[in-house]
Amino acid sequence: MTIRILIVDDQQLVRAGLRMLCETDAELEVVGQAASGGEAVRLAEQTTPDVILMDLRMPGMDGIRATERILAMRPSIRIVVLTTFDDDDHLYPALAAGACGFLVKDASPTDLLDGIRRAAAGESPFTQAVLQRLVDSAVSAREAATTNDDSDAPQGLTRREAEVLALVSTGLSNAEIAERLHLGVTTVKTHIGNLMTKTGATNRVRLAVLGATNGRRR
Repeated sequence: MTIRILIVDDQQLVRAGLRMLCETDAELEVVGQAASGGEAVRLAEQTTPDVILMDLRMPGMDGIRATERILAMRPSIRIVVLTTFDDDDHLYPALAAGACGFLVKDASPTDLLDGIRRAAAGESPFTQAVLQRLVDSAVSAREAATTNDDSDAPQGLTRREAEVLALVSTGLSNAEIAERLHLGVTTVKTHIGNLMTKTGATNRVRLAVLGATNGRRR
């Protein structure tokens, strides 16, 4: 099945490079390119892509606001943020806006293409470096707010759920987790659903940050 892609970045060379990369994969089709958040909103409505590669820093409407508006009208669209290491202040707002994944712009072509496929399949792709930034930010905020308070640690998890949570926090896909734990992919999906219910995490990225944060505290 063809995956329809909308590329959003204010730099023409970046858009051109991403388009050329996507065109190397017969399963991917670039249905539009936008240079601003406002244009992204308009094209998302017109082209109904499956996945949007979203820059954060753009003149006028930024990627966070564009993500909010796009998902308000097309909640089924999967939005993957393309970020740089100096975008720390934008990562949590983008997550709150509904972005399903975070990839760095200097990721390898293989990782970018894999991230697009994972997003289209309902997963949340993110590079380990971005996850580490999210974890560092979460730990710093928690330490500033409280000391010796473990009330936000996940409670009531089974041993298997704890294992799945730990592997989610490393960025592994469902298939990779299934292989690591010798489980079926459907079983892994069930565990992840149970984890979201028990922890209150609204998406996989939040779940991964929670798992990594707790792992660091132990």
